[in-house]
Amino acid sequence: MHEPAEKITLKLWLNRWPMWQQLVDPVRRQAAEFNRRHPQYRAVVEGVNIGAFPREVARAARAGTAPHIAAYQYTYLQEARDVRHPDGSPLFTSVTEAVGGRDEILGEPVILDDIVANMRAYYTFDGDLSSIPRNTSTILLYSNIDALNAAGIAEPPSTWAEVEAACAAVAGRDGARRGGITWPNFGWLFQQSVAQQGGLIADHDNGRSGRSEKVDFLSPEMLAYVTWWRDLHRAGHYLYTGKQSDWWGCMEAFVGGDAAMLVSSSVETGPIVRAARKAGFRVQVSRMPYNERAGYAGNLIAGESLWLRAGLDEPTRDGALALMQFLNNPRNGTGIYDHGRAFIPTTEASIDLLAGEGWYDQNPHHRAAIEQLRISPDSPATRGVVIGNFLPIQSAGMQAMHDVLVDDEDLTARFSRADAQAQQLLDAYAQSLASASADDGHNPQELLPAEAERIRLGA
Repeated sequence: MHEPAEKITLKLWLNRWPMWQQLVDPVRRQAAEFNRRHPQYRAVVEGVNIGAFPREVARAARAGTAPHIAAYQYTYLQEARDVRHPDGSPLFTSVTEAVGGRDEILGEPVILDDIVANMRAYYTFDGDLSSIPRNTSTILLYSNIDALNAAGIAEPPSTWAEVEAACAAVAGRDGARRGGITWPNFGWLFQQSVAQQGGLIADHDNGRSGRSEKVDFLSPEMLAYVTWWRDLHRAGHYLYTGKQSDWWGCMEAFVGGDAAMLVSSSVETGPIVRAARKAGFRVQVSRMPYNERAGYAGNLIAGESLWLRAGLDEPTRDGALALMQFLNNPRNGTGIYDHGRAFIPTTEASIDLLAGEGWYDQNPHHRAAIEQLRISPDSPATRGVVIGNFLPIQSAGMQAMHDVLVDDEDLTARFSRADAQAQQLLDAYAQSLASASADDGHNPQELLPAEAERIRLGA
């Protein structure tokens, strides 16, 4: 049996993270296996800088060279929905529509109905799955359980009040400790804490029932969170590294004994537990603490998802769909990477596979992320916000919190200014959308204001 004279090329663009170069190579190996299984296709995986991803896809769309599959980060959901072909039609199509009710595509079982419920809901619009999730994570609490036990705390705290009590208990017991708890000043944690209270970041059900037109950084839920955060800091219980987005610095503070508790991404579970073991203490991983006064409304996910280009001919479309299923089959969808990080498995079949192999028995700390998703109800709050200019908008809140923590600025006044700045950024995105003309083939992502793009790229 000879191979076809001309193979059908399938271009898959993934996010390339500056600090996680290793995330692309495993997918390249999976694509190579797909090519062996389907010799009529040639799947090619390319890593694109995460900060420039929407702009690069938009430019490729205008040139008619857009990838067949694009892995957008959750912060770029609105950009993915807005990007257009030169004729003005949407660049991407609904995965539900493209699959068309089939159980398998080119012999690859369709996994849509088996996707973990929270992930499927996050990427569903108007009843259709827009894209297939991958590399999913959530936020968890990591506790130095030895330090807590020594202070008379038997279990990790699950509420804000319990966090305060635990911080007070460990205070002064270790001369080297500079705080009871630490976490990075990063927008995702604001969003998580607002969602936990059932609050929204934007109007129209967080952009789920219509396009987001108004940002709300002054909601009762947002103000409750940042006030609690500020008060923890004033009491000497919260350790701020002084830098925004300082995931690594917070992890170092925790492992180095400067904080008894750490709030961080579930992706870092393996590295955190291993580093703590090397430092000589045990870590217990549990759900992210919530505001007991508001009750618990659930937690968010983050990560990226695979979007399918619209308008493909049938052989190319089905090849791309088959590749998307293959990348999320029970083995490939486990989310375990060579460098030790593990994302939350994409499907129930992947979870069952790992459980059946005893992986969770050997790595029990990875159960916490799944358990947190299991108890998170589906709502506009827990589906997360869909909003243009997401990253610079969340940066406005981060800068406001930095000024409150470092310069002791008035909290309400500072977040009022952040709210106005965020609204300007959202309005700028709307203007860029209005200015993008289908006649010249431009996309709004190519017309973003320079300041918004500077913030987006982290300059």
